[in-house]
Amino acid sequence: MSTPDRTALPLAPTSSAPRTSPFSARRTRRSAWPGRASTAVLVVGLAGSAFVGVAAGTASAQSMSGSALSESALSESALSGPLLSGPLLRDPYVPPSVTLPSPATDGCPQREVPPPAVDTSEDVPSGVAPPQPLPVPEVPVGGPALGACGLVLPPGADPWSLPPDISAASWLIADLDSGQVLAAKDPHGRYRPASVLKLLSAQVYLRNLTDLDAPVEATVTDTAQEGTRTGIEAGAVYSVRQLLTYLLIDSGNDAANALARANGGYDKTVAEMNELAAELGAFDTRAATVSGLDGPGQSVSAYDLALFARLDMDTPPFPQLITEKAEQVPALDGPGYFVPNDNQLTLQYPGGIGGKTGFTDDAGNTFVGMAERNGRRLVVTMLGGTQRPRPQWMQAASLLDWGFALDTSTRPVGRLVDSAADAAADGTAASGTPTPPAPTSGTDPSDGGSSVTPTAGTTSTESGLAADHRSSDTPGWVAWTIAGGGLLILALIPVAVLWTRRRSARSTHV
Repeated sequence: MSTPDRTALPLAPTSSAPRTSPFSARRTRRSAWPGRASTAVLVVGLAGSAFVGVAAGTASAQSMSGSALSESALSESALSGPLLSGPLLRDPYVPPSVTLPSPATDGCPQREVPPPAVDTSEDVPSGVAPPQPLPVPEVPVGGPALGACGLVLPPGADPWSLPPDISAASWLIADLDSGQVLAAKDPHGRYRPASVLKLLSAQVYLRNLTDLDAPVEATVTDTAQEGTRTGIEAGAVYSVRQLLTYLLIDSGNDAANALARANGGYDKTVAEMNELAAELGAFDTRAATVSGLDGPGQSVSAYDLALFARLDMDTPPFPQLITEKAEQVPALDGPGYFVPNDNQLTLQYPGGIGGKTGFTDDAGNTFVGMAERNGRRLVVTMLGGTQRPRPQWMQAASLLDWGFALDTSTRPVGRLVDSAADAAADGTAASGTPTPPAPTSGTDPSDGGSSVTPTAGTTSTESGLAADHRSSDTPGWVAWTIAGGGLLILALIPVAVLWTRRRSARSTHV
């Protein structure tokens, strides 16, 4: 998948030019009443317009209650004259309104490998054997219940209370602090990660590239990477911190390649990603690329993603970098521009503390979202999803609401292990060692606890939104009703004016 480079767009200026009234000030004695009516209509119309503006502004502010920075605030607080490569806030949150059949996973179709590829991105060079499937642990990592491929819910939980429009084939909700897994669907199913794999590569960089101010000069190879590119320029110098920020908030594959070079090379970085995954007990993960672009044998699970996210959030300065609202990209011949954080959950969800988006043709939409509420931090991981009927971040927000609504005394369905050794203590053992990925064709891009009975997969019809989130997000129908009423008032103004002018003319000629 390839996307064009972004074009920097200036933030829209705010106009304060006064509006002139279209109404005539001429009055006659016999037409005084129509004139007053016209003025009254104008006053009503302007009041209606003001009401609509205030109401819409209030609704917008409420829908963004989880965001610490709006576009206008960005232009005021960032460097002078910033350019933003895209909108900071998009698609205000709406609750689920339709029921989507859940992808069937009860038969464990992804127990060993992801679904078949839809393009040639995973082809291996002629004469090279494709990687063999990773071994499947005899005992599921995190607890026996997590070996199920359908829904895995705590005792007494109603599957019909889950958000009804979750498109992801696999997902998981866990507590970042305690490590408790609250609920899941096909948690160890193996899927393609797309850019959420950057949560793993970021950990490698944070461990090895400890001098975040160290300079890295971008190369032509960096700028030619497929997929999403931040827009770094060959010959320009960026700090490790800047490149990490581009990697995390903008999903820049050009930044991913530059960091891999700084880390000692592309192949070295991929090898270290696989070593780290094995060290963490993430036995469903095999990295073939540093960016998450599809590659031979690459896979991850919703469970493994939660392990990566949990470790990242305990590794400074990751929590700060992942929540940056925007980051400046300097240019060789000017100030450059700002790239916004592409994770709307971080920007709009109340208490959002980070996450990662992902997409390739083979992987579909993938997503990780994290939030904190009342001192509790949860993570949601999603694989094999779509942006319909709502964007991924909204689907994740509904799963977070469901998780936060659970009583803290609810028995977990499993746990996030701290390491492979921790997993082994539970009796987990992989029957072999991971097979390294096969090389892709072309040139080297680095150049220059409790046992819980699983619930079968079920299609849900009720939303699990928590009450406090409902109160912070204005439903879409309310905003549309307010806006519609205001537009109706505005539409009636010309009619009323025409009527009063005709009435005035008649009274003048009597």
